[in-house]
Amino acid sequence: MQDFIRIHEADNVIVAVRDLQAGAVIEVNGVQITVADDIPAGHKMALCDIPCGGAVIKYGYPIGTARNEIRVGQWVHTHNIKTGLGELLEYTYEPADMKSTERVSEEIDYGVDGQGYGTGRKLFTTGKTFQGFSRPDGKVGIRNDIWIIPTVGCVNNVAEAIAKQANEFTEGSVDSVIAFTHPYGCSQMGEDQENTRKILADLINHPNAGGVLVLGLGCENSNIAELKKYIGGYDPERVKFLVAQEVEDEIAEGVKLCQELIRCAAGSRREPIPVSELIVGLKCGGSDGFSGITANPCVGRFSDMLIAEGGTTILTEVPEMFGAETILMNRCADEALFDKTVTLINDFKNYFTAHNQTIYENPSPGNKKGGISTLEDKSLGCTQKSGSSPVKGVLAYGEPVTERGLNLLSAPGNDLVASTALAASGAHMVLFTTGRGTPFASPVPTVKISTNTALAGKKSGWIDFNAGVLLEDRSMAQVAQELFDYVVEVASGRKVCAEENGFHDMAIFKQGVTL
Repeated sequence: MQDFIRIHEADNVIVAVRDLQAGAVIEVNGVQITVADDIPAGHKMALCDIPCGGAVIKYGYPIGTARNEIRVGQWVHTHNIKTGLGELLEYTYEPADMKSTERVSEEIDYGVDGQGYGTGRKLFTTGKTFQGFSRPDGKVGIRNDIWIIPTVGCVNNVAEAIAKQANEFTEGSVDSVIAFTHPYGCSQMGEDQENTRKILADLINHPNAGGVLVLGLGCENSNIAELKKYIGGYDPERVKFLVAQEVEDEIAEGVKLCQELIRCAAGSRREPIPVSELIVGLKCGGSDGFSGITANPCVGRFSDMLIAEGGTTILTEVPEMFGAETILMNRCADEALFDKTVTLINDFKNYFTAHNQTIYENPSPGNKKGGISTLEDKSLGCTQKSGSSPVKGVLAYGEPVTERGLNLLSAPGNDLVASTALAASGAHMVLFTTGRGTPFASPVPTVKISTNTALAGKKSGWIDFNAGVLLEDRSMAQVAQELFDYVVEVASGRKVCAEENGFHDMAIFKQGVTL
């Protein structure tokens, strides 16, 4: 294993791959440098003298400015670097020369008519497939579970009790009955209430669910009658409704309805589906100094590979685009998408300032301990997950994906909220990169990808795929192909660690007043 990495030839810092001791001598491009401070693994060291106010360069871009003079060989971190970012900015569309995702392919007819997801459309495929579930509405699922969706937090315990009993009756291709609890659905106003209704409706319509029981209380704002306006057309064999206040024994009645859903869904069988049908969410959390070197660029390479097959990826956590947003803006396929991306960024900045919060003080204590010093440092590593494909869609929170290729989604950086948003927009699974580790799940299979081998070894019950091998002389092309193959396995039914552990989480974005 090498001692350090210089990510870009323009960088004036390197990243330590292993702990570097003060007094050690290392050679960088033929120049011997004495390490001036102890440099923890994942942290940065100056390659040259950087004057006070001078730019610190990593990934080929500024990640901040020096608080004071930084001498060659010194540790570069929060004590001597600060963000160089401001508030709202003016942007100009400067289209980038983007990597082509053209492929040798065959056009096949897969459905009846139309172009959007779930309506039937012509697909382009090289013949690669996964084993998934074709739904009557033209959508595709990678799981066939029964979901219980409460309309309001008051019935969370009832939902869990129903799921516990109903799991005794699973059969055929139905693996489990899952209750997705949340604290909302009542005492909300304006945009918060709208967000709750949109996310719940999105999950009810998600093709990973073979059947759905919508469980209401009866007196809540987001009651079943109201929620039906957001659900739209539905198959009554697949979606059942229960109002707890209208029956004598809501648990018994709920179990009965779940049994009906199980019997209906149990006959579904996996069949070959083109990988062009896959929709994969991209998210990171608990990042470290290796996130932008191993796991994130590996996921970016995967994204390009899937898009080349006609598939779709969704990148979110808008606050972690700050400082790298122009890279994404200039990859927009046209100026209209550029304008939507500018709005995406500025709306989130305005959200911060409206709540009297500082826009650019984002890195968490865990991020900083792992070697991330500023938001630019974090964002430039975070956006590596988007690969090099053009941006083809920009989605509002709760908006379903309709465009194939790379999409940007409005959602915060919070792991549970952002991952739920990805699922709600149609992601079949989420690729979640981490340098610190986390056991959380989301409504869809959540693949944990470690940035370093030590984490993968320590938390084998959390981590599904180790991208840390990229620090051990494995090639990016090889590891990205292994990740692609693993994703196909998960889409075909292989359970990820969170599923094996029985973990299923969801969280809805709350912004305003609770009554």
